[in-house]
Amino acid sequence: MQAILLAAGRGERMRPITDTTPKPLLKVGERTLIEHQLMRLARAGIKRVAVNLFHLGGMIRDTLGDGSRFGLEIAYSPEAELLDTAGGIIQAMSLVEGESFIVANSDVWTGFDYSALGPVDSGETLAHLVLVPNPPARPNGDFFLDGEGRVHDRIDAPAARCTFAGISVMHRNLFAGLKPEPLSVVPLLCAAMNRGQVGGELYRGEWMDIGTPERLQELNARQ
Repeated sequence: MQAILLAAGRGERMRPITDTTPKPLLKVGERTLIEHQLMRLARAGIKRVAVNLFHLGGMIRDTLGDGSRFGLEIAYSPEAELLDTAGGIIQAMSLVEGESFIVANSDVWTGFDYSALGPVDSGETLAHLVLVPNPPARPNGDFFLDGEGRVHDRIDAPAARCTFAGISVMHRNLFAGLKPEPLSVVPLLCAAMNRGQVGGELYRGEWMDIGTPERLQELNARQ
């Protein structure tokens, strides 16, 4: 499979740092967040990655180049306006091959092994989500994972909800008939969940959403 890395956001919660540095270029140790993600994808055998760009996107392109130093081919999807998650994916889909592809946030820190992910079959599954136990900053989680590996948007089971890790496999048909315009992927996923077309897994390894300067500082202190 090939992959799409989402790197267009403004990183509002990280301001003022992100006024001059895009969030994917914040460093953990000697490397930026997006470089860590690219290295993990390369170790999993991924050869081509599309990266969407908006806020300070030129800095990201200049930092990563063509991807050859990671053993990857990077294609860029610059956005004239911020397209949000679904809009960004829809525009970037033309840059990757295959009916399904990995989609990951560029600004999460994780030890997840991307080689564990496989294609999804649109006949039964339009998306496969990686979920994590709820972190302190998100105690109510996002979605419910049942015993058969299906994901639901159930509000009647708050204690059993997990947090979306920002890592997934998505099928092109999830976005059928949609144009690249500002749109979140969440309503599309929830609609597919209601049809029983979203699978998932619970990952209990290292993961952190770098949502605040304090979390970035905490993570760097552990390195």
